[in-house]
Amino acid sequence: MTQRRTFMLQVALGSTALLASQVHAAAMVDEKDPQAGALGYKADATKVDKTKFPKYAAGQACSNCALYQGKAADAAGGCPLFAGKQVAGKGWCSAYAKKA
Repeated sequence: MTQRRTFMLQVALGSTALLASQVHAAAMVDEKDPQAGALGYKADATKVDKTKFPKYAAGQACSNCALYQGKAADAAGGCPLFAGKQVAGKGWCSAYAKKA
């Protein structure tokens, strides 16, 4: 009986961990979010208004920003400016700082 209880507990914990990781992965920054709007965040860097954000240059993206917490090839990753949410790897905001 102990092995069955252990197995059931492991299945329950594993399912909970999987569900939590999927919920966390789904939390993307919305461009309409007040913080995102203040920073000029766009999920697609090619759609940045260059007249409004003259600092933007082609090739700049969250995936090659010093603040980006994901891997360069990741579709999305964390950013300390948007705690608890992920930004698009192809995104951009006015806080962009080229990775060293």
